[in-house]
Amino acid sequence: MAVLLQVDFPYSGPWGDEMAQAMQGLAQSIAQEPGLLWKIWTENRDTNEAGGIYLFADRANAERYLEMHRARLLGFGVPQVNAKLFEVNAPLSAIDRAPLG
Repeated sequence: MAVLLQVDFPYSGPWGDEMAQAMQGLAQSIAQEPGLLWKIWTENRDTNEAGGIYLFADRANAERYLEMHRARLLGFGVPQVNAKLFEVNAPLSAIDRAPLG
């Protein structure tokens, strides 16, 4: 069963295209993670937050990634990492055009 991972954390920039340039290597690394189906990068300049919404093929890979990613972010100096895991209801999500793959 697919699992959605929601992550957010305090972030002071860069934003937009500058963020895309600065994080390109990280994005390429994340793309190689086992079980990752996709990630949507999120940013909110008004609240100084960034993060992502991830879809993993299964809970084990989502949990493994979260543990590694939380440690990586804390190592980057991020003071707090918020995360939630959700199981995906595929039939209802398909009705609403979710990109489940």
